[in-house]
Amino acid sequence: MHRVPFRLIRCTGALGLAVATSLALAQPTFQSASPTAGGTTSQQANQSADKTLYQAVNYTNRNKPGVQVIVIPGEIKSNNATFLQKFTANNIADYGELELANANFKVLERSNLGPVLREFELAYNLGDPQAARKYLGMGKVKTTKYVVKFDILKTEQVASAQKSFDGGTLGQMAGILGAFSGSTGGALAGAVGGTALGSVHSGEATSVWVIGMRYKIIDAETTEQLAQGYTEEKMEVGATSSGALGARESQQGGAGLDTMVQRLVQKSVWEIDNKYK
Repeated sequence: MHRVPFRLIRCTGALGLAVATSLALAQPTFQSASPTAGGTTSQQANQSADKTLYQAVNYTNRNKPGVQVIVIPGEIKSNNATFLQKFTANNIADYGELELANANFKVLERSNLGPVLREFELAYNLGDPQAARKYLGMGKVKTTKYVVKFDILKTEQVASAQKSFDGGTLGQMAGILGAFSGSTGGALAGAVGGTALGSVHSGEATSVWVIGMRYKIIDAETTEQLAQGYTEEKMEVGATSSGALGARESQQGGAGLDTMVQRLVQKSVWEIDNKYK
């Protein structure tokens, strides 16, 4: 049998490490195609958007391997039409799979389990534990320890506030005072001042939502509920506008529903990682 010299093996390993390092450093970057890229409005919008980017959670027990789990779609008990149009239980379960895997649990992805998982979900949701156990004893599912689900229990707007300033009234008053000054210069100054003040306006509005999520951990062998937890997050959305002498400026932003749901899943998985690994 032909033997590869030990020195060559060492060189190959170093080469592989160098290639892996270069690949990690050469991740693709993309530039904005917006015509306003780099401008003032672009900088303001990007500063707001940066705060909603995905942030990985440093799970406390990440270095400790977790048990094998399956995430099943939970329930959405909110009646909020916007939320129901945007989200399904499968979307939330996808986030759950991602974060549990990041926390070093062994996650069996639903897409790889086929009809077995659908039958289990049906049996479990119908309250038939014997049938549910039967499906959990099949194939890849056999070694599963926990079944986890994430439910949305609340999505409601709890507060809103707004304020505005309109210089129209002050502009009229300045024009009137100029007219009563008794001089042409005073009247002209009053008219100019009135026009300037009348063009000034500003406004600000903010709304705050509260979104609540519950998680459940189910024993895959007995289908009994082992634990549950609940967490809430506030979602703030705001807008500002201002203008004077024909110049206008406006800005709006805030974390979206996708971001809030993922953060709630991260908080729930953090608790699962700390208490039930």
